[in-house]
Amino acid sequence: MTATKFSDAINAGYDCKGEHIVLGGAILNGESVPNTQIKIPLKTLNRHGLIAGATGTGKTKTIQVLSEQLSQNGIPVLMMDIKGDFSGIAMPGEEKSFITERHEKIGIPYETKAFPVELMSLSSQNGVRLRATVSEFGPVLFSRILDLNDTQSGVVSIIFKYCNDNQIPLLDLKDFKKLLQYATEEGKAEFEKEYGRISTSSTGSILRKVIELEEQGADLFFGELSFEIDDLMRIDSNGNGYINIIRLTDIQDKPKLFSTFILSLLAEIYGQMPEQGDSGRPELVIFIDEAHLIFDQASKALLDQIETIVKLIRSKGIGIYFITQNPTDVPNGVLAQLGLKIQHALRAFTANDRKAIKMTAENYPISEFYKTDEVITQLGIGEAFVTALNEKGIPTPLAACMLRSPMSRMDILTPAEIDTINSNSKLVKKYQETIDRESAYEILNKKIESAQEVAAKEAEKQAEEKAQKSTATRQSSAMNPIVKVLTSATFIRGAFGILSKMFKK
Repeated sequence: MTATKFSDAINAGYDCKGEHIVLGGAILNGESVPNTQIKIPLKTLNRHGLIAGATGTGKTKTIQVLSEQLSQNGIPVLMMDIKGDFSGIAMPGEEKSFITERHEKIGIPYETKAFPVELMSLSSQNGVRLRATVSEFGPVLFSRILDLNDTQSGVVSIIFKYCNDNQIPLLDLKDFKKLLQYATEEGKAEFEKEYGRISTSSTGSILRKVIELEEQGADLFFGELSFEIDDLMRIDSNGNGYINIIRLTDIQDKPKLFSTFILSLLAEIYGQMPEQGDSGRPELVIFIDEAHLIFDQASKALLDQIETIVKLIRSKGIGIYFITQNPTDVPNGVLAQLGLKIQHALRAFTANDRKAIKMTAENYPISEFYKTDEVITQLGIGEAFVTALNEKGIPTPLAACMLRSPMSRMDILTPAEIDTINSNSKLVKKYQETIDRESAYEILNKKIESAQEVAAKEAEKQAEEKAQKSTATRQSSAMNPIVKVLTSATFIRGAFGILSKMFKK
């Protein structure tokens, strides 16, 4: 009776009349319940989500399953690959007995399939190079990324305005550093006249923050050719959405660069994507693995910015999914915005672990079928608690779920396979060239050189005038004795006497 009641409750809660994806089958008392599937409507997948759980509980495969299902429904995906686990999505999986047995319990036939993949990079790794210009960030976002105070943020705003007023491209960190120097040195008078005085202490503090960002590799990220958001939205000839995998294995220890990229990307997507309204399906779904890297070192201003974007971006048809070990890694303001929650097992090794598990359990709907805080420690690999939003936006009942297996390879690509994907990629060819056109750095250097040349010519002219004046003075001084003699009274009387005698004769 309990199993029937459970099955009826889950089927009613997860019933979908429109397009949907199937995550897996429901579990009760550790056993899969036949004909009880966990279905998630496509129309609610832009309501964001959380995938959490201890290391080794199956989070990576869950992301893989979700990405495949989305791609198969013609929805592009963008995922952050911190550990290098996702590239295998580009190749079909392998049918094995334990996988087919799992799918028999769930009631879904198993098939293998490869999906269209683009491999991307923020650094010098092979793949589609992702870049953005400093000006695309804007002064507010750029200041928040650098964690500047109000005075320093005001200086940044002045620098951006100076570039706009004078039509000077502000592309990379080299440009920005040159402007900081120019504002308090060669261009000090120009800035003071137009925008007021800028103190060297403020520019010095900003410069140190910029250098800190550079040390994490941001100089590779800022510049041209800027990545175009439309290139994330591609569908292949078979109607499958592209799965765009950003390979971040070489920036695991660079959280500042990671958070800078994520925030700039979300801001760019939000700024460029049109309002979708109730379109019935998302335009793009983003998976942010190791989400704690964003939140751990973020300032309050940066957290506020992230929370605001998460609130607003879903109206553009964008779903954001945070992946982390513990839900407490995600700020409450962000956590409250998440419609789909997939909670893999947590382990209770310490008193702090038990407190975290209790807090996590309280974030899920109360269930008459589970003692959530107990079951959450007993879930096996590839099993998870799930709660979502149904087609009417109402939270679904809590369900322990046996997740389906990925259709693609559950392993990474070989270097040769990666090279093949990149060599066939149109985007790699489009973004592989680094463009260093004339921008603030070059323009200001020319301006300084020109000013120095003018100053040198002026100094030379003044030196010549001084020399000429000095020569004239010396000549004048040499003539002075003769003039004195010629103009003396004795000389005049003598000359007058001689002339008188001449006339008498």
